[in-house]
Parts: sequence; structure tokens; C-alpha cells
Amino acid sequence: MLVLSRKKGESIIISDTIEVVILETEGDTVKIGIQAPRDVEIHRKEIFEAILNSNREASSDRKALIQKLNNWKNS
Repeated sequence: MLVLSRKKGESIIISDTIEVVILETEGDTVKIGIQAPRDVEIHRKEIFEAILNSNREASSDRKALIQKLNNWKNS
């Protein structure tokens, strides 16, 4: 893991297309702004993990998946 220190108004560049800017710090909270191309998905970690779990659950339930496909096919 790369660890960097930044102050309000300073930024970090990832690749050539993503910029992370420190907007504000207040106690233990840091507000950041992220500029990235529209095709780059950006999620908070807890949301990303929820998406992964939901996808795993959906793909592991074959019977429900087959039913959904049949419903879609017949609509």
C-alpha cells in the first residue's frame, strides 16, 4: 500500500485520468473529490462489498437464476 500525506486542496493523480482531491478535513473525517472518466466505477468500499455479495448470492442460486431467465424469455 502506498501511503501519502496531503493537505486541503492538494491532490493525487492515478494513472493519467483519475484525480483525487482533498476537499476538507474535520476531525477524523476527510472529504475527497474524485475526477474520473464516466466509464470508471467509483464506490465506497462498503457499497462495493455489498454489490459483490449480492452478485455472489444471485449467481449461486441457480434455480432462481434459471427462473428469472425463463421469465425474461417469456415476456
